[in-house]
Amino acid sequence: MIADRTRLEMKAFFMGVLPDRIPGGEQGPGESQHRRRPRPSADGLQRLSFQPDAAGAPGFSDGPLLKPHASPYQRIYRIVRRIPRGRVATYGQVALLAGLKGHARQVGYALHALPDAETVPWQRVINARGEISLRGDNDNDRLQRMLLQEEGIRFDRRGRIDLERYRWRPRLPVR
Repeated sequence: MIADRTRLEMKAFFMGVLPDRIPGGEQGPGESQHRRRPRPSADGLQRLSFQPDAAGAPGFSDGPLLKPHASPYQRIYRIVRRIPRGRVATYGQVALLAGLKGHARQVGYALHALPDAETVPWQRVINARGEISLRGDNDNDRLQRMLLQEEGIRFDRRGRIDLERYRWRPRLPVR
């Protein structure tokens, strides 16, 4: 029983929940079983709120941009679909908004694996230097540049986009 209690405490800790009472212990009327551990968010993008499920097990509801039941690729596609025409986002920015902080390459992999039937504006995602990331197939690079220019985005002599001017700055709903 002690090992089970410790295991539950560790699981609750890693989930970001501090147990007020561990299941199996005494609990007064109206007392919650768990409380959310306050965790300051530097970027303010992941807004997770603690909500026990129907069985009373700890769980978290999704934030404004995150769907925990969706695959990482689906979350990436969802973010990229929100980039408006005439704006761009960096791979790192998309990763951060999809809840994959530090996984900018995964955004590139997801866009490379994009099924043809998907309507995701992949051309609006560029690297952090404001450049189109070079691929082995040079035609896609030219296609991406052409599609962005059609949307009104301008490139400088070095082939870079002014991120101060064209970067997408999403307004996140406050919860």
